[in-house]
Amino acid sequence: MAADARNHVTAEPRTRTPHAPAPAPGREPASAAAPAPVPLPEAEGPRDAVTRLHAHGCWYPSADPDGTRAAFICDRGGVPQLWAGPVDGEGVRLLDTSPDPVKEVSWSPDGRWIAYTTAPGGGEHTRVLCVRPDGTGRRLLAGADPDTSAYLGCWAHDGSAVAVTLAAPAGPPALGDGGWTARDGRATLLGTTAYAVGPDGSPATRTGGGLSAYLIDPEGMAAPVLLATEPDAPTLRVCDLSHDGRLALLRRGPRGRREAVVRRVLDTATTFTLPVADGDQWIGRFSPDGRTLWLRSDADREYAALFAVALGADGTPHGRPAVVAEREDSDLELLAMAHDGRTAVLAWNVRGASELDVVETLPGPGELDTVGPARPVPLPHEVVTRVAAAGAGRLLLALSGSQRRPGVWWAHEGVALLRTPWSSRDEDAVPPGRPPVRPVLTRLTARDGLPLSGWYYRAPGRAPSEPAPCVIHLHGGPEDQERPVFDPLYHELLGRGLDVFAPDVRGSGGHGRTFVDADLGTGRFAALDDVADCAAHAVTAGPADPTRLAVMGHSYGGYLTFASLVWHPDLFRTGVAVCGMSDLLTFFAGTEPWIAESAAHKYGHPERDRDLLRSLSPMSRIDALRAPLLAVHGEHDTNVPPGESEQFVRAARERGVPAELLVLRDEGHWFLRADNRRLFRRTAADWMERQLHPS
Repeated sequence: MAADARNHVTAEPRTRTPHAPAPAPGREPASAAAPAPVPLPEAEGPRDAVTRLHAHGCWYPSADPDGTRAAFICDRGGVPQLWAGPVDGEGVRLLDTSPDPVKEVSWSPDGRWIAYTTAPGGGEHTRVLCVRPDGTGRRLLAGADPDTSAYLGCWAHDGSAVAVTLAAPAGPPALGDGGWTARDGRATLLGTTAYAVGPDGSPATRTGGGLSAYLIDPEGMAAPVLLATEPDAPTLRVCDLSHDGRLALLRRGPRGRREAVVRRVLDTATTFTLPVADGDQWIGRFSPDGRTLWLRSDADREYAALFAVALGADGTPHGRPAVVAEREDSDLELLAMAHDGRTAVLAWNVRGASELDVVETLPGPGELDTVGPARPVPLPHEVVTRVAAAGAGRLLLALSGSQRRPGVWWAHEGVALLRTPWSSRDEDAVPPGRPPVRPVLTRLTARDGLPLSGWYYRAPGRAPSEPAPCVIHLHGGPEDQERPVFDPLYHELLGRGLDVFAPDVRGSGGHGRTFVDADLGTGRFAALDDVADCAAHAVTAGPADPTRLAVMGHSYGGYLTFASLVWHPDLFRTGVAVCGMSDLLTFFAGTEPWIAESAAHKYGHPERDRDLLRSLSPMSRIDALRAPLLAVHGEHDTNVPPGESEQFVRAARERGVPAELLVLRDEGHWFLRADNRRLFRRTAADWMERQLHPS
């Protein structure tokens, strides 16, 4: 169906007056490559999936203006798709039957459209579409070219336009000046990323590359309005527009150096910047009157907090940003504002679990607004992944926990959270007979004295002191964090009698800025030692069997898996590397340009730091490999190209080490289809069972 839709598109006439602000006089119009909406065949589906998963997940909710209906992502049909329906009823409906996985959802403030992002073929390139809430009027807004990607931003507050970021095709990555150089065993950051501007102060353009953000009218009556263009940018997201349309809040910059940018729409002048935390991309909001900007930031701090910034009529700040809500040793992880703009919802990351506060924003002394006392909201499960306003005084929360699949809950102010009828029940998380395992938070100290921690899952039916085969599972990022949520992979491994220890090595999020930056440059060698230290702790405190240890991970965790097998060749009996980098230099040469730009800050510059990258690459130590390994990769992965797994497996076989490669069809960097996820889990568990439970 997707192919037919692409072959039968027609241009829609533009006769309506643009709702978005017009370009300033004398400013050049948006480039010819600016996306224009094109209609697609309707693809509304049934009220229930033809083949329904016993245990499905629902996540990423977005509510209509009065909060009675929600659009959300659900995989009840085997692939993440767009659904919508009442928050307190069963009558949900599939709005797009396309097999392309859905990644983001946003209901327009006027209720007329639902915008969403899909990944054609399951790969990493995405496109932005919209559809009417009744399933009609489906159209493509950006990303029709298979060589481009489009990302969803915010809506204009009147619903007349939606912000979209378009990543244009580009050649080899042209990286900024950020890089790492080893000096006396330490890493030193050099320079900053350059954001080019034209002679008049407007963003410069570079043919064939960069990121551009537009305001697009879904009905195609108004021409797209160019908000910003960033050459060689790793990130550009439009997070909010002021209610009068004068100001835009952008998030840009590489990992570890994100920043919030306030830009005037008419002349594209930047009026304010502030470093912001990694993690959730929705970093802040303007107050309804535009006088205050609320930001989730870790500027000059260990942990992210809520900042208030007073703004003048021209968007320039009045005074210094002020911290108005903070917690000791806890990051502000999510920030959401109610529709009235005067209620803020704060989700705090407390040792991997979430705690939720609601605060009212109040006029403060002088020009700076402040917040009232926090009102805690009890949560039925451990982790909040998204908070969305849903009409006056109502919230929608996406929750995950160690005993459940992801689901959506709703609450009216002062009322306990209620599970939406279309979310899975806790008892449906797994088939009967083997309930999920609650992990135990475990703390340890690295060999250099750095405190580490992780979650230990004990296989059921084993005596507390009985040594068990154990899988050390390493998350990606590196800035991700291990959270106490239900993981079907862990459930599969535990069912085979294998313990799982999932630690946060240095570089992980949730433990403060210093911990995140501790793996930069040559610090990555210490992160490799952390893996060995975590394995040793699993033996002494697990208790894991020291003769039956395995290592496994996805993305950066896949890199750590490759690296651990060659840096500590006698420690692990086997490994499973999923979408991991085996050679950092070939990774930089093959990945997306904006990913390369962002990754240079984390790993090193592929030109200036070639020696460092080569020494950190598992392929450089392949001769030390002893343990058999399984590599798994998505065939359409453009974040970490499949060649990274292929070259490691090939080199292992050439040296007589048993190695296998599983390539999943129609998948990218993340495995989104239920059948492929099931195949991956069973293949990985079979491999671990054979290697750790030999007959």
